[in-house]
Amino acid sequence: MKTVKYSVPNINCMHCVNTIKTELSDINGVISVEADVAAKSVEIQLSEPATEEEIVKVLAEINYPIKQ
Repeated sequence: MKTVKYSVPNINCMHCVNTIKTELSDINGVISVEADVAAKSVEIQLSEPATEEEIVKVLAEINYPIKQ
């Protein structure tokens, strides 16, 4: 298991948090998703077969791209 944390500037409200949690939780291998509106961050626990690349891709697809 691995934990990753990303800065996501587009997080503005709890609706954003719920959308991110719902979409990322659908990825096989994602164990937990925590998003913080104030910090504009997302912390994800994952294991195989989930990959960081897949998570970043899904975030971009739902209009919550990570800050590089």
